[in-house]
Amino acid sequence: MPKRSIRNRYLVERKALSFDRCVESSSKIQQRFLQSDLYRGAMNLVLYSAVHNEVATNAVASHALKERKFLIYPRIKGDELEFVAVQSLSDLSPGVFGILEPRGDTLVPIEQLDLIVVPGVVFDRIGHRLGYGRGYYDRALAACRADCLKVGFAYDSQVIESLPAADHDKALSVLITESRMLKFSA
Repeated sequence: MPKRSIRNRYLVERKALSFDRCVESSSKIQQRFLQSDLYRGAMNLVLYSAVHNEVATNAVASHALKERKFLIYPRIKGDELEFVAVQSLSDLSPGVFGILEPRGDTLVPIEQLDLIVVPGVVFDRIGHRLGYGRGYYDRALAACRADCLKVGFAYDSQVIESLPAADHDKALSVLITESRMLKFSA
């Protein structure tokens, strides 16, 4: 099945999830991440701002700020993502596509990132993800250090056996759902 068809199918399915299901499942996913060595070991942590029933990241953000981790959010600049440190969630405001982005100017070079939490529409059991199709995260993941952890957050219903993948598609290190943590060799 072509990527566009897969993407459209899973966007419709995710949009149909109830508010309560998204809140409950997001909470479980975030707690699984917060209790992991992945989180404990990361000092420079990138999160995304959830939209359209994506897995929320707000509990992780609040915890990271309390732990004095260096919290970073992406901002779209042209065809690329730039990464900006935030001191508070109030440092975020609607940007491109209406997604909350950092307003500040404390840019963090991609080479300094320890862990990046990546959104997606659908994921597979070998570490591939399918996003919205513009390639922002694929380009960013390609530029990360080899040891930067690339972590996906997904509902169990967003995980399928396999996705079509091209050479430019970058695999994740880990995928966390409400019921499990899948580790990949990427």
